[in-house]
Amino acid sequence: MIKIENVSFKYKNSNTKILDKLNFKVNDGEIVAIIGENGSGKSTIGKLISGIIKLKEGKIFIDEFDISKNYKLTQNKIGIVFQNPENQIIFNNIYDELSFSLKGLDKSEIENRINESLNQVDMYEFKNSDLYTLSLGQKQRIMIAEVLAKNPKYIIFDEPTTMIDSKGKEKIYEIISNLKKEGYTIILITNLADEILLADKILILNNGKITEEIKKEDLINSSQILGKYNIKEPTLLNIFTKLKENGITLNCKEVSIDELVKAFKGVVNEKYS
Repeated sequence: MIKIENVSFKYKNSNTKILDKLNFKVNDGEIVAIIGENGSGKSTIGKLISGIIKLKEGKIFIDEFDISKNYKLTQNKIGIVFQNPENQIIFNNIYDELSFSLKGLDKSEIENRINESLNQVDMYEFKNSDLYTLSLGQKQRIMIAEVLAKNPKYIIFDEPTTMIDSKGKEKIYEIISNLKKEGYTIILITNLADEILLADKILILNNGKITEEIKKEDLINSSQILGKYNIKEPTLLNIFTKLKENGITLNCKEVSIDELVKAFKGVVNEKYS
């Protein structure tokens, strides 16, 4: 579990707090999406949790351990993936890139971790390739593999698909969904509305605070809340909304293609039976 308690933060040479007594919790096995306007402090949250920037006010607990006491004790539990993979690359060769962060392990363990992480992102065939030969989406998958090779419990995705084309986005979404099934706990920081459909819980960040918490099962009835914060409706949610406006209310547990198809079939069968 990750717990944020009364965390405030402002950058040097700024008089304005970008985060102001922030509070929220991420339960084990959850995907929690944090969405808000550009400049709202979303990325700052990820950097504080991962220790890239140091906590000055408030507390962050990783598995009930206060990281301000000694961040190094929890550092290996957290991995972070940023939006531009090219800013994270150190080596050109993929094997060299992945093995660099595994120094100190024996050769067989390094080999096992690299093989497993590349399989998790469907990039094993590129194990001995050079990164310059890959698309931006493939490079991002290698950066995810690099994080996975370190065996973290928690993964922070900081706008991981912003620079990637639609095909690449879908692959990243598939990877995130699979990682949840494997038991990872994920924080997804995003400014893309469609990505919140991956989450079990959506947190809206506004004026340095979490002002709304929406569970996935409540998302169908939350279009007005999203609009209040100038957050575009996810495409799929918009379909539900338009159907409802036209007198077709679907009985769905959540916003998903499978639920939409199942509910729509039910409506059709009821009408024509």
